[in-house]
Amino acid sequence: MAISSAADWDYIIVGAGSAGCVLANRLSQDETNRVLLLEAGGSDKNILIQMPTALSYPMASKTYNWGYLSEDEPALDGRQITCPRGKGLGGTSSINGMVYVRGHACDFEEWEKAGAKGWGYANCLPYFKRAESWQSGEDDYRGGNGPLGVSGGNNMTGNPLYQAFIDAGVEAGYPYTEDYNGFRQEGFGAMHMTVRAGFRESTARAYLDPVKSRPNLTVWTDARVDRLTLRGKRAVGVVLKHGGVEKTISADKEIILSAGSIASPAILQRSGIGAASILSTAGVETRHELPGVGENLQDHLEIYFQFRCKEPVSLNNKLGWFSKLLIGARWFFFKSGLGATNHFESCAFIRSEAGIKSPDIQYHFLPAAMRYDGTPSLKGHGFQVHVGPNKPKSRGHVRIASADPDAAPRITFNYMQHPEDVEKWRQCIRLTREIIGQPAMDIYRDEELQPGVEIETDEQIDAWVKDNVESAYHPCGTCKMGPESDAMAVVDTECRVMGLKGLRVVDASVFPTVPNGNINAPTIMVAERASDMILGRPLLPASSAPSWIDEQWETRQREGRAVRELV
Repeated sequence: MAISSAADWDYIIVGAGSAGCVLANRLSQDETNRVLLLEAGGSDKNILIQMPTALSYPMASKTYNWGYLSEDEPALDGRQITCPRGKGLGGTSSINGMVYVRGHACDFEEWEKAGAKGWGYANCLPYFKRAESWQSGEDDYRGGNGPLGVSGGNNMTGNPLYQAFIDAGVEAGYPYTEDYNGFRQEGFGAMHMTVRAGFRESTARAYLDPVKSRPNLTVWTDARVDRLTLRGKRAVGVVLKHGGVEKTISADKEIILSAGSIASPAILQRSGIGAASILSTAGVETRHELPGVGENLQDHLEIYFQFRCKEPVSLNNKLGWFSKLLIGARWFFFKSGLGATNHFESCAFIRSEAGIKSPDIQYHFLPAAMRYDGTPSLKGHGFQVHVGPNKPKSRGHVRIASADPDAAPRITFNYMQHPEDVEKWRQCIRLTREIIGQPAMDIYRDEELQPGVEIETDEQIDAWVKDNVESAYHPCGTCKMGPESDAMAVVDTECRVMGLKGLRVVDASVFPTVPNGNINAPTIMVAERASDMILGRPLLPASSAPSWIDEQWETRQREGRAVRELV
């Protein structure tokens, strides 16, 4: 093993993903900081990553996806659920669906109530703004000159199904939202994505590429981290293989784990940091007892609600090889057209019942009936909505099986173990049918392909969901943030690992609870805010921008309709 001299770096960041690239950029702004960014994968410079419409290809690639599988899920009759995580510069932001959702203001108030003091919406909004360059410029909610480009793709032009879905939601009594990342999340409106000038805007492209030439920033790819080294109760080094050569390197100031909600707790556990019983079972000596490591795992589930389309307006006629060739050629030469979008250009966030203050169901609308690999689900035309409840109460865990860094950790989500999660799916199916059944969809809506109209009773819905539900790929919470009084908290409110010095976790694993939406945007926000904490800079002033809440949320599920009529 090659041993480097003391204090090789000031900061070592493990993982060049959605958080790690942000930290590498911000920490290296101070030219006196020697920053090393470690990434187990390789380059992100591949046309199938850069072209937004090709999103299914890197997701399916072993080169760019760790390809985790859950253990047999008890409440899903033993099904194993795929858990894609990005491998390579940009991490999961280089293989995800590029959907940009910050979450509802209430999500961050929920974080504060869970013990993440100082992480309320007013504190987080300035960092969402700092990160972003929104296509329409800056306002009280949106950023205008941040590193991350955010747009509406093709802004719903060229396909009437996007607007029909929004109109149907309004007809069903839900509000219209001009900007779900702004004043009002609740309602139906246009969807936003991390796409800029026709390219996927991963964090590698947004944060890392512009600063790679800084002399105080070093990036190692093919750098597989095994474990951390401790000197007493201080993290001082990292043991890894870089280019196949085993090395131990050290940090003078801090080591920051940004390897994601699966790998960050696994690295801690391999380092002897975690629950003693789990470490003992894996053959790892306990160096620091911290029982919350790997616990509190949360994720979103979704299903595809699919319909035949009466009118020949869907994207199903664009799924053949010749059409894909034309789409690819236009994107290659002009960075425009269907190649420059993820095709999720309208969406909705609704409340499942009265008495819930903020939305707990999310819709992504797609003007095609297709599988995730891009192949059609039918002959002819169709459309689908991806839908699922977003505030699950079930909790799972990530646990290493051995000290071998090449062995995948054991992941158990415990999906739908909580009875309220099962009930939410029943509401979700029935509310979706009602929305798609509105007059705005009459000229397009044909046969319900799935679930199918025969899936109607509670028992039928439960069985169908159990057989067909899939992850929405939003794992988080496995190194949760909280107060010292919480025995299961892993990091404090500055992302410092409890009871240790020189070590932080900064990624989606620190979320106390999963937000109402896709998690890439809040992960970037957390890294932006944590960077100021790491550098000892004053935090940005809290925002005073308000957030819309239905004034009658306690007694109605939507405007003008009572929950008893719906479920």
